[in-house]
Amino acid sequence: QLQLVESGGGSVEAGGSLTLSCGFSDDADKYYMGWFRQGEGNEREGVAATLTGGAITYYADSVKGRFTIDRDNTKNTLDLLMDNLQPADTAMYYCAAAPPSLDFLNQPLDSRHYQIWGLGAQVTVSA
Repeated sequence: QLQLVESGGGSVEAGGSLTLSCGFSDDADKYYMGWFRQGEGNEREGVAATLTGGAITYYADSVKGRFTIDRDNTKNTLDLLMDNLQPADTAMYYCAAAPPSLDFLNQPLDSRHYQIWGLGAQVTVSA
């Protein structure tokens, strides 16, 4: 059973940077993977996603140019590098995995495609 474990959350001032890391088990290389977030009172939002090899990536408009998703199957890690963080980025961030499908390729940031989720890591950005 694939397991995902997030780490690296914390608190930072606006304009700062953080890197989240998601460790996954060996059988994750066949899955598409992504990062989601959910702020207090908000619905879960897709942030970034990547296919099995990590070369093809997708980003929400709200983070494009500031966040980078980086998948390394040799280290079994999925990182989310976050720059120029803003208070609106404050949320619980989740790593997730999805089985490959054509539906995923049409909507890679749709949480309904993802079947396996980590427990989350909190990111808090102060003004």
